[in-house]
Amino acid sequence: MMRSARKPKLLELEELKTYAATALAARAQSSTELRTRLRKKAARIEDVDEILAYLKESGYVDDTRFAGAFAEWRKDSQGMGKARVVRDLMSRRVAPGVAQAAAEAAYTGTDEIAMIEAFLARKYRGKNLREFLSEQKNLASAFRRLRTAGFASGNSIKVLKRYANSAEEIDESSMDDSESEG
Repeated sequence: MMRSARKPKLLELEELKTYAATALAARAQSSTELRTRLRKKAARIEDVDEILAYLKESGYVDDTRFAGAFAEWRKDSQGMGKARVVRDLMSRRVAPGVAQAAAEAAYTGTDEIAMIEAFLARKYRGKNLREFLSEQKNLASAFRRLRTAGFASGNSIKVLKRYANSAEEIDESSMDDSESEG
């Protein structure tokens, strides 16, 4: 016997305001993320625009501030590269221009080489990097990890060359310069 999916209770304006406040208290969100969540719960779609307008006017929802704080957090707490921060912001439905500007501001004056060194030390803790990266498969894996973390390919190769003589052999065709330069 198959159960039918239960339809969520749709919320009126006051309940929707409470839901929006709870959602924002639980986790910072972009205005588009919040709009999507509210639309799923709203009894009337026009209530969503009214609530978002109020939240923006009150300063509770501000994509520029959200993107700036998110970029700083990803850089400082997680040691991610600029390209990864931009990708993550865009996946959180922040406008590309806002995401790029926030990442640029967060990474101004940041030494990417030092960030890459710290990232490798953290990810390969307890391993002798020179010995570990002397194997081609480990070197390629480390390079892919750095690229996924949002670091520029040029700087990634520069750091990897310090540890492995075969770093020059990393397939240059796997680099996407449009995403990594900056």
